[in-house]
Amino acid sequence: MGLVVTGLILAMLLAALDQTIMAPALPVVAGDLGGLDQMPGVVTAYLVAATVVMPVYGKLGDRYGRKPTLQVAVVVFVTGAVLCALATSMPQLMAFRVVQGLGGGGLMIGAQAAIGELVSPRERGRFLGYFGSAYVVAAVGGPLIGGFLIDRVSWRWIFALYPPLGLLALVLLTVALRLPRPEGGRRPLDVAGALALAALVVGVVLAGQTREPVYLLVAGGGLAGWLVSARYAADPILPLRLFRERAFAVPVAISLVIGFALFGTITYMPAYLQIAHRAGATQAGLLVTALMGGVLASTIVSGRLITRTGRYKPFPVAGTAVAAAGLALVGLTAGSPPALAASMLVTGLGVGLVMQVMLLAAQNAVPYGDLGTATSSVTFVRQIGASAGVAVVGAFITLRSGISATETPAALPDGVREAFATAVPPVFGAMAPLLAVAFGLALALPARPLRTTAHADDIPVKENT
Repeated sequence: MGLVVTGLILAMLLAALDQTIMAPALPVVAGDLGGLDQMPGVVTAYLVAATVVMPVYGKLGDRYGRKPTLQVAVVVFVTGAVLCALATSMPQLMAFRVVQGLGGGGLMIGAQAAIGELVSPRERGRFLGYFGSAYVVAAVGGPLIGGFLIDRVSWRWIFALYPPLGLLALVLLTVALRLPRPEGGRRPLDVAGALALAALVVGVVLAGQTREPVYLLVAGGGLAGWLVSARYAADPILPLRLFRERAFAVPVAISLVIGFALFGTITYMPAYLQIAHRAGATQAGLLVTALMGGVLASTIVSGRLITRTGRYKPFPVAGTAVAAAGLALVGLTAGSPPALAASMLVTGLGVGLVMQVMLLAAQNAVPYGDLGTATSSVTFVRQIGASAGVAVVGAFITLRSGISATETPAALPDGVREAFATAVPPVFGAMAPLLAVAFGLALALPARPLRTTAHADDIPVKENT
């Protein structure tokens, strides 16, 4: 089990790291490749691509097994990383980030669904800390490593981290991961539903990024297309029947709100510190350490308490309340880096009680045949929130301050820095009411008994190699 868990954590680390390590690099990449107005696309290209393929990986994993889909995802992700390191223009970099995202989406879904097959929901609580640590290492180590490489070498070296980590994950998963072979028919893949969800994601992100109403129509068309496909497809990519179960639908909704508020804030926090407070890339990255330190501490504690007691509802109720208070404080303390770090710590303590517990609750609410679909639903919707949050927060920062959150700090005069420092904190604070909504949803979450058996225990093992 140790080798398997290590391989799965590495797979998650690869995907999670890429969402944080680029944050301090954005201004420097802009100075190197040009195209300041295209900088949000470096973040959203990866997020959109990863989000679009999540439901597909979830469904393919349910049909053909987690192991082969994970292996494919690792190879695609590492290939995209190598291409990113060689990019010579902004359009090239964004295109290669799409390739990387096509692998990253599969890593996130495959790893979390695989542990769902290996460990029962009741015992899975103690594994939340292990998997939460992947996000913490990514969120803390990503900006720090990224900032260090930017300050000392070049942003291109960021992508050199992925091939050795990817190779190690691939070897461990190939050697150690053994799961029951999926049983059942091979109904046609819901291609129409997958394309409709892709249109929904792209429309939401571009609407937030460009503020063009036409993209809302694209998103609305994608949503309508998915609803039709989910109603009539033989095997829908995201079945509507799952959303009729409140124990599943509520965690999905909470994940959407958490993704929007959290990623919308932390993506631009390093740039805010660099512009408003003249912090270096490494120093700006340190702020995320406070946030993710809180996430790790509360994730570990809540996971162990869930395994001990079998109860999970109290944690998202408390966590959403604490996270809402933390984000409100972020908006009030952004002018003082030490106070801002304390506010980020409070936010992290709240988020750690919610994010992984929502996945556990959703997985526990569905039969094992839908495990991959349930896992992809929670993560997919959270990533929609993250993608929209990055785009919308960036747009509001630009609207209020008159400059992009990804401008090169060295090129800005003092007056512009001061205007930016005044305009941005209220945007961060505006995320707090969203988490108040998540608190209301957490109160409505059904408290179901956690299953005590794993999928690998219930089915005679025909190894999926």
